[in-house]
Amino acid sequence: MSASFEIHGGKKLKGELIPQGAKNEALQVLCAPLLTAEKITISNIPDIVDVNKLINLLQSMGVKIEKIEKGTFSFQAKEIDLAYLETEDFKNRASALRGSIMIVGPLLARFGKGFIPKPGGDKIGRRRLDTHFEGFTILGAKFNYDAGDHFYSIEAKKLKGTYIHLDEASVTGTANILMAAVMAEGKTTFYNAACEPYIQQLCRMLNAMGAKIEGIGSNLLHIEGVKELNGCFHRVLPDMIEIGSFIGLAAMTQSEITIKDVSWENLGIIPNVFRRMGIKLEKRGDDIYVPAQEKYEIETFIDGSILTIYDAPWPGFTPDLLSIILVVATQAKGSVLIHQKMFESRLFFVDKLIDMGAQIILCDPHRATVIGLNREFPLRGIQMTSPDIRAGVSLLIAALSAQGKSVIHNIEQIDRGYQDIELRLNNIGADIRRIG
Repeated sequence: MSASFEIHGGKKLKGELIPQGAKNEALQVLCAPLLTAEKITISNIPDIVDVNKLINLLQSMGVKIEKIEKGTFSFQAKEIDLAYLETEDFKNRASALRGSIMIVGPLLARFGKGFIPKPGGDKIGRRRLDTHFEGFTILGAKFNYDAGDHFYSIEAKKLKGTYIHLDEASVTGTANILMAAVMAEGKTTFYNAACEPYIQQLCRMLNAMGAKIEGIGSNLLHIEGVKELNGCFHRVLPDMIEIGSFIGLAAMTQSEITIKDVSWENLGIIPNVFRRMGIKLEKRGDDIYVPAQEKYEIETFIDGSILTIYDAPWPGFTPDLLSIILVVATQAKGSVLIHQKMFESRLFFVDKLIDMGAQIILCDPHRATVIGLNREFPLRGIQMTSPDIRAGVSLLIAALSAQGKSVIHNIEQIDRGYQDIELRLNNIGADIRRIG
């Protein structure tokens, strides 16, 4: 039986929110302990479905895992059961989680072979894995794909450092290839690497383990291969997607909210994009303070033409926050064109917002024009279903600002990426009930 949220909207919230650890970083750094037999401790790990699935998968592979306190675990991959990687149980567990692809790089580096079934994850259009395998092949690995079984196996007697230029700056692809390259023989020059804060964090963690990576924060990395890696301590950054979601929530519900410990220097242009939507926010130490705002007006470009907000690889604007921007725009004064360049079918949740009374023109699978209602016509509560993690939270924010009762079904999609979201929001005045 699938669970649902029942939301009574139109309430102003007030208080502090602490962002959880970053989901996307956690999925990467949790694979790094596979590179060494020594113990690695990681803190600020979010307690969410996708992350817990990966922890369980690592445990099934033979990694010894201890919970030290809430959000802090130690991992020791002393004895890995490589035979387990060819079992049905492994296929079932790994295919239920997209992040499982990132175990391949470390396994290849340390054991000379890796296996992976075709992973699952969000339904947001095609998300190909070619980049990962292309990188491994350039480092000297051979891979086989069993089409009938949807199963990839990859092996290399010895990975050799080389020049790699990716055709797309894939974040998980970069993480995976990096973890393979740190133990390859010789030097790897890695161009068009993703440079998201999560990748910077992974690089710092690998260096703390004894890797030699230079160029962190840029898209050109130089990696000097090392023979072995050691243990380390690593703390996961706060989740910038959740921080952005909370800024949007404050604006939509006219609430005064302080978001604590946001690691401001790792937010990139996120605060500025919300400011262009007319949302006031202040940096207070390492917190973001969003005052209660009755109205907010979207800026136009200098020549008066409609503002366009689009996603781009870091340091551009993250695609994961476009759905939040779109929802926030519905109650703003002014219009905005949202251009989702990196994924198709991520905008298909707008039909639910239209049912709630929003004025949105879906131009094509990649673009939507939002005509802000300037709060003259509040959204109205409806029944809806969440298609993916980010759309789920966008619909939750819409429902919290709407008049009357909304019901969101399929909230497992929200649980995959957000820890105890209803408890945390109810603590500052929301009315969300989990049913079913």
